[in-house]
Amino acid sequence: MTSCLSGKVCFYEVVLRSNKLKMLAAILTVGDEILIGQVVDTNSAWLGQHLSEIGVTVKKSWSVADTHEDITLGLKQALAEADIVFMTGGLGPTKDDMTKKAIADFLGVEMFFHQDTYDRIKRIFDRMGRAMSAAHDDQCLMPVGTQILTNSMGTAPGMLFRNEGKMIISMPGVPYEMKAIMTEEVLPMLVAQVDTTIVHKTILTTGVGETTIENELSDIISTFPSFLKIAYLPSLAQVRLRLSATGTDKLLLNNTVEAFANQIIEKLGEIIYGYGDSSLEKEIALLCHEKKINLGMAESCTGGHIASKIVSIPGSSAFFSGGFVSYSYESKVNLLHVNPATLTTYGAVSEETVKEMVDGTIDALKVDVALSVSGIAGPDGGTPDKPVGTIWICVGNKENKVTYLLKAGKDRSKNIEIASIYALNLLRKFILAQ
Repeated sequence: MTSCLSGKVCFYEVVLRSNKLKMLAAILTVGDEILIGQVVDTNSAWLGQHLSEIGVTVKKSWSVADTHEDITLGLKQALAEADIVFMTGGLGPTKDDMTKKAIADFLGVEMFFHQDTYDRIKRIFDRMGRAMSAAHDDQCLMPVGTQILTNSMGTAPGMLFRNEGKMIISMPGVPYEMKAIMTEEVLPMLVAQVDTTIVHKTILTTGVGETTIENELSDIISTFPSFLKIAYLPSLAQVRLRLSATGTDKLLLNNTVEAFANQIIEKLGEIIYGYGDSSLEKEIALLCHEKKINLGMAESCTGGHIASKIVSIPGSSAFFSGGFVSYSYESKVNLLHVNPATLTTYGAVSEETVKEMVDGTIDALKVDVALSVSGIAGPDGGTPDKPVGTIWICVGNKENKVTYLLKAGKDRSKNIEIASIYALNLLRKFILAQ
């Protein structure tokens, strides 16, 4: 790393050789329940994230039905694409759990009874005071050549197979069991075998779309070395920017990511609210603790959704006094002492009303700062001058208030979530200014 004449940081690209492996991975999830939408496949997302962190690149992911034919075909396709295949699902004690038999037939091996697995399952059932069923005997049948991976959270062990220089790792589909096997058994083994390191840094933004951000950062991105990439990961009213540097020199990668992240942070300014796995509510909790602010809120169209985000943070009782769901005119008047004339003149969805809702919350809860929201979440209730998606937000104290008019869409659930995000961000910026 050296300095350029322009004053910016430049990076020489370093290529190191090693005897370790570069691994391409594929993920194969087994289960009819995934294909029919009864269960959401969170396993693939978790595997992709954690494998990427140790330098294993996931190339493809499949979901297949609980049939011998589909599992076998999936395995064949996955092994054609990757060095290591991660399978989840189909290892339970019931007859529809076909994964082990399909793997055995695919590899051309017989099944054998694994006594250690039987003894471990029996100990689990003895502790629970329950008898094992005959189906659990079948759970102890393993393909010949299996390397057992201990499952500290359940009865079905994971299995590792080596075949023609490639690996198959099969694990239960229950997420907490899969995560236990990966964390305790698989990831430590792979770390020792992978020659590349991937360094990530995630920058969290809100209020601006990914296209605008990309245009804003184009001059910085044009100077990226080839081993540094940026991904834009949009969600409702938010965009995560993930910087990823891949190589063998971890110090170089860390320095590269941090240097360019600092340039991005300086460029984007206040639309950045946090980093990594943080959230708006986590950042607000930190700010309230730091500035010793006591918080309250009044929600109409969001129906307590914002408060639920706040109380999801452990220790929120230290700064959050409570809130009101003042949905009707009457509740706004009776609970928050909004002037009836204000509602008659301006309506419940108005700047004037949300300001009075803030004052009423401060008086009722004796808090330092309050947040209020009132709007038309939809799908009905809109008017020509106040269509569905019209939402007023106010944050303030007795001396100062800031308001924001959000013009969202027609989807009720999305409007509630977007309003909550905009409200929390307005609250964050207000507290920062105190």
